[in-house]
Amino acid sequence: MPPRTVFPQICIALGFEDVEALLEHARVEYEAGERFLEFRLDYLPFPERGVAAIRKFLMRQSDCVILATCRRRQNHGRFHGSVEEQVRVLEAARDAGARAVDVEIESAENCMERLAKLRSGCLLLISYHNYGGTPPRLDSVLRRMTRVPADGYKVVTTARKPSDSHRVLALARGNPKVPTIVLAMGEIGFATRVLSPAFGGLYTYAAPNAAAGTASGQVCARQLRSIYRIGKFTRDARIYGVIADPVRQSISPAVHNRAFQARRADAVYLPFLVQPGRLKDFMLLADRLPLAGFSVTIPHKQKILRYLDQVDPLARRIGAVNTVWRKAGKWRGANTDAAGVTVPLEKHVRIGKCSVLVVGNGGAARGAAFTLAAAGARLAITGRNLDRVRALASLTGAEPLARDQVEARMFDVVIHATPIGMIPRVDECFFRGAIPAKLVFDMVYTPMQTELLRRAKQQGAETIAGLEMFLEQAGRQFEIWTGERAPRAVMEKAALEALASRKS
Repeated sequence: MPPRTVFPQICIALGFEDVEALLEHARVEYEAGERFLEFRLDYLPFPERGVAAIRKFLMRQSDCVILATCRRRQNHGRFHGSVEEQVRVLEAARDAGARAVDVEIESAENCMERLAKLRSGCLLLISYHNYGGTPPRLDSVLRRMTRVPADGYKVVTTARKPSDSHRVLALARGNPKVPTIVLAMGEIGFATRVLSPAFGGLYTYAAPNAAAGTASGQVCARQLRSIYRIGKFTRDARIYGVIADPVRQSISPAVHNRAFQARRADAVYLPFLVQPGRLKDFMLLADRLPLAGFSVTIPHKQKILRYLDQVDPLARRIGAVNTVWRKAGKWRGANTDAAGVTVPLEKHVRIGKCSVLVVGNGGAARGAAFTLAAAGARLAITGRNLDRVRALASLTGAEPLARDQVEARMFDVVIHATPIGMIPRVDECFFRGAIPAKLVFDMVYTPMQTELLRRAKQQGAETIAGLEMFLEQAGRQFEIWTGERAPRAVMEKAALEALASRKS
């Protein structure tokens, strides 16, 4: 039977140091509906006990596909034995019922005759791991591996820059006749874990629901299925995402993927960690995947402009873009943060009659300042970098204020537009004393109840949570990308669920 028909799309990697934990986590995953489990026998002090665990587990869960791995210490595993001993363990795992075994290429090249016999009773996967980076010529790596007859070839590298993800995925798409599993480890390579099956990979790996995975970047299968809808989008799906640093805390994937599901769109939305200095490289990835569009947040809202072909006039005036999409082969940019500020604010005040203090000088602060100035607000700006504060104030006709000057004033509205108070800095607040406003609007939404909002409520001020801004700008992004009305109630529910899940 061809490997593609044997393997489900997600393999749960189980690496534990005692058999009881291995079996318990295997049982939990099975009861959650998972039917493809990797038993990392090399994690056990005595791998032969893992062989007995395979036999015991399959006595009750006979419909489960077990992949046995016993990686040697020399190849970043934990098994201290020789290649011959390694193969002996895997033969025993096969005899115990394992449907497939994984042998790293370094071992395989030294025991090809034994592997031919091993393969007679199970599927053989040959694996290559690079923990240092992603080699420039992955085709040559695959050619080396295919010299060993096998049923599948696993190429796993480490992503050091965004474009590494494309090179890894391109290996599967460019070799459709070779059964491959392709992944890039690390947070930078996370997209490969979601996209690889759609790009032609046999399957992807996930961590167990209640324990850490065996490789950097693994998330649990529940997230792959519920947030990223793996298996629900096709190889022709439109790919979207968010670029940020950090990006792990973003709820945008949960919100936009739920919106795509509500509109039955063949699309997926992914988080892309793009570190400072890597924006140009990310645009290579965006062109080659290709991406249909993406959200832009800290710290790229201003620098992204240099890579766009066309920019909306409002975004050009602001000097910051949070929404990018491709049309007629050109990259276009807009700023939906502006509406994210005015729509929630207008529920409480008449902007043109207000005095407003904006805290910050980055992309989000620029969007707020230009928008409020255009609406006629009496505007002041403060922040930690007074030179940048003065520059932004000069552009928007605002009053620049140092922090100590702010503490002696009172405003109708304070809009906080810095990362202070965001996870993991949840105990921090820009203001050292009283917050100088009757209405406090915090753009930070992770957590929903920031230290700033908590203190504002204590002193009797009204508050606007950052989630209101997030949902408004996200809804407008969805409409730009799809041309359809955003399912706002669905998006709000997804956002609240994503935020609640982080507390549990």
